[in-house]
Amino acid sequence: MRRRAPNLQARLVPGGSAGALRQVLLFGAAYLLYELVRGLANDNDVARATGDANRIIDLERTLHVFIEPGLQAWALHRPWLMHIADWVYLDAHGAVTFAALTFVYLRRHESFVLMRNMFVIAMAIALVGYAVYPTAPPRLMPQWGFADPIRALTGIDAERGPGSVLLNAYAAVPSMHVCFALLTAGSMSALAGRPAVRIAWRLYPVAIALVVLVTGNHYLTDIVLGALTAGGAALLATAGHRRPTSAQWALRDVRPFPRRPVAGGRGYVSPDRPAVP
Repeated sequence: MRRRAPNLQARLVPGGSAGALRQVLLFGAAYLLYELVRGLANDNDVARATGDANRIIDLERTLHVFIEPGLQAWALHRPWLMHIADWVYLDAHGAVTFAALTFVYLRRHESFVLMRNMFVIAMAIALVGYAVYPTAPPRLMPQWGFADPIRALTGIDAERGPGSVLLNAYAAVPSMHVCFALLTAGSMSALAGRPAVRIAWRLYPVAIALVVLVTGNHYLTDIVLGALTAGGAALLATAGHRRPTSAQWALRDVRPFPRRPVAGGRGYVSPDRPAVP
């Protein structure tokens, strides 16, 4: 029993308790810094944020993709659907992201560093966008027919609540809800073994994109830029390691296969690979 205890602890908490605490503190500090800087970036430049929003709307109208008002109106006529969307927007962004990071750390530990770095790089890219292009979200543009269903249906006023110090109402570009959803879904679907699980994860960013549109928190342009942010973060994080065969940077199930003896005493081989003569 004494010999098995360390192995059990290593399986439950890879890297030990100190390593887990270090990762929590590192990512928590990065996320808190991101929220603080985000909350301070051009938060009071209302005229500029409104002008940038109008430019996005003009671009989408020119391209005939300004679907946000009609989509939100359709959802508003289905209160049950809007209620679900409101709470998904408020809760899924943080809960699903941190749950996925925790799962990867505990069960696919060799892939955690890549996933963590993708999120950190994405947050850094987003801060540049918030500073360079502050944009009023659709819910703050009632002149275009938008409503604020989260405030109306839940009574939550994020701009005036206790968490308002961390909120920048004009940090709409890019959509980090979509960015985080893509990074989470991409990582988890790559690690998933069952096809049904992979499909479910791949549908997750689509659901989040619809949620941010119907709740009036992002434009279609923000979603596209959020996807580009996720792609750029993934490329930059992967470029940080030049050996794609390294298990530490491979988003896959890296648990060793059980080995079987090879006839003739020539060693062991994984059951999914033929013995080398």
